[in-house]
Amino acid sequence: MAGDAHSRTAGKLSIKVRTREIDKQIYEQDTEWLRTCDILIAECTCPSLGVGYELGYAEAHNIPVYIFYNKNIANISAMLNGNSYFTVIPYETEECIYQWLDRILGGE
Repeated sequence: MAGDAHSRTAGKLSIKVRTREIDKQIYEQDTEWLRTCDILIAECTCPSLGVGYELGYAEAHNIPVYIFYNKNIANISAMLNGNSYFTVIPYETEECIYQWLDRILGGE
């Protein structure tokens, strides 16, 4: 019986180790993308811890940040809206996003 409990625990640990390795690969890839990008454009209507981390990482590495959020669905976090480093862009329709992207990326 004790051996069965050990087997179940060992099986769960191996799953966690594999998940940790995959998460580490995702972290390394995402931070590499951030280190090599010119700007960060984020959609923040729905809060995300990962995106929040990326925003802070971009600010710490002097990467310009543009944050979009649908003002009909949500309010943006005060931590984002109150940070003058970020350019926060509320929008109402998807078409508005494309107009802003043209401006940001130099399409106009």
